[in-house]
Amino acid sequence: MSSSVKETFKDAAVETRPAPAPPAPPAPAALAAKVRTLAPTMTRSMQRVAETVASDPAGCAALTVTGLAERTGTSEATVVRTSRLLGYPGYRDLRLALAALAAQQAAGGAPAVTADIAVDDSLVEVVAKLAQEEQQCLADTAAALDVTQLEAAVAALAGARRIDVYGIGASNLVGQDLAQKLLRIGLIAHAHADPHLAVTNAVQMRTGDVALAITHSGRTTDVIEPLRVAFDHGATTIAITGRPDGEIASYADYILTTSTARESELRPAAMSSRTSQLLVVDCLFIGVAQRTYETAAPALSASYEALAHRHSPRHHQR
Repeated sequence: MSSSVKETFKDAAVETRPAPAPPAPPAPAALAAKVRTLAPTMTRSMQRVAETVASDPAGCAALTVTGLAERTGTSEATVVRTSRLLGYPGYRDLRLALAALAAQQAAGGAPAVTADIAVDDSLVEVVAKLAQEEQQCLADTAAALDVTQLEAAVAALAGARRIDVYGIGASNLVGQDLAQKLLRIGLIAHAHADPHLAVTNAVQMRTGDVALAITHSGRTTDVIEPLRVAFDHGATTIAITGRPDGEIASYADYILTTSTARESELRPAAMSSRTSQLLVVDCLFIGVAQRTYETAAPALSASYEALAHRHSPRHHQR
């Protein structure tokens, strides 16, 4: 096949790819989670703006863009850029969200303050701190999750001919969980931990297939590469990531953002990211099961029956 014909096919594939759903501005309650997620990627001046509005929504809601710039020692342009990075079209939209958040906090009390786990903490303290962190992480993820993107991802998975899931390390454990759930309701899904095998399989992806990548950092090469290959071959692509501005976004039709608790020496990113990733995976699975209930329910029942004897006492014990 000539290079000109290949380019024609490539252009046609790009033209027929459905436009991704536009991300919705985050809900007011998601603002603090958004700041925690994006702060490491911001400039120092943008961090000052983001942290100020998250810590004092009521005070900042009363400020003009000029006033907020003066309070944070930045410029009006920095305030506007920060607003857009946080997911709002402009500062006016952020200001409205701040007012709504201030009202919510006044009605429901101040948000919980988390604490790091110390090496000399008792197990009672560890349990309490971990439970608090996990609850906050799940709440942040739920608040920040773009339901429009989630619905589009569910629709793609429900109608997929085949589904490939890519993840490395702890993210692969989450990917295995999703693939097994989808298999039990009759979908063809496989999770790939080996990056070479993942790329080999991605080459076979076509329009009507779905490739889903899980990476907290958004820049894991072994996850990005197979997703890029699947994207180039016409598959619908989904990314579950804590960094929606990471490189992974360049090859994702739909992005599902996760939140994480603060990292510490005894609590690495792999632990906190897994919690939020599992929540997103469960949301995807339930959404797909609802859409495909007529086939999913019998498939799930059949899988339970096939495994039932393995959960019963053996009849012939020696």
